[in-house]
Amino acid sequence: MFSSRARIIGGLAAVTVFAVSACSSSSSSSSSSSTSAAPATSASASTSTSSNPLSNGGGSGSIVVGSANFPESELLAEVYVLALQAKGIKATAKLNIGAREAYYPQVEKGTIAVFPEYNGSLLSGEVDKNTTAKTTSAVDAELAAKLPSSLEVLNPASAVDSDSVTVTAATAAKYHLKTIADLKPYAANMVLGAPPEFKTRSDGIAGLKANYGLTFKSFDPLDEAGPITIAALQDGKVQAADVFTTTPAILADHFVVLADTKANFAAQNVIPLVYKPDMNPTIIAVLNAISAKLTTNALLQMDNAVITEHANYSTVASAFLQAEGLG
Repeated sequence: MFSSRARIIGGLAAVTVFAVSACSSSSSSSSSSSTSAAPATSASASTSTSSNPLSNGGGSGSIVVGSANFPESELLAEVYVLALQAKGIKATAKLNIGAREAYYPQVEKGTIAVFPEYNGSLLSGEVDKNTTAKTTSAVDAELAAKLPSSLEVLNPASAVDSDSVTVTAATAAKYHLKTIADLKPYAANMVLGAPPEFKTRSDGIAGLKANYGLTFKSFDPLDEAGPITIAALQDGKVQAADVFTTTPAILADHFVVLADTKANFAAQNVIPLVYKPDMNPTIIAVLNAISAKLTTNALLQMDNAVITEHANYSTVASAFLQAEGLG
């Protein structure tokens, strides 16, 4: 995943449209698009460069919110910062830090106090590489038990940025597809597209066969939910594909994400990872309130705005918070 440059929307009309969209998305359910560009900029959250940005301590209400180096993470950090500032918390952002190997140690030692994470990736990528936990509750329970003593995760959002089996609207309508299980009578005549490693991953071809009894006609190795995969799905080269659930093309091309009712793919809920010594009841309440309102569709709408429409990150984050009564 890479970062994207934030650019300001021309005119207030686009802001109004997005605010309505974000508000109406709160009842819907469903790694962002890989767009290489410069780091996101923020109109409200200044990037911290201090070697010890928490020198004032969380007890005084001064905290740093970090992000990884891809648009969705930067956007979520901006949502956190603006919401905290609205409640009188002195919060700043340290964006575009890099991959988990770069930012996780900073959170663990308190250089960064808050970080938008994905529970499944955090668990399997950093905390317990041998985990078999799949559901949100199981993943979160393991995180609570196994994170270092300086860290904790707060409430997970229903928003997930995970692998999925996705089809076109035409395919979904033709075969009455709503869940992955619905593919069983038709998979033998379908080509599945996904990254090359999907062929050997436990939640890839093997998992779909074990959990859903699916055997596809063939497998087409593509990119990681990127333009090659999207084009193959659009053009009918593949009839089903592994697409991340917050990929903007889902909106643009009216793709249908099939529900994973048997938890083939591990939970990837957006979840705040925090440095415990710098937390206070206000900070925790603000972050948990965001999680309570953040749906997959709301996140998808915001990703689409900043990645596809090149909207300003602060504008998009602010519209979401205001629409949900959190601004």
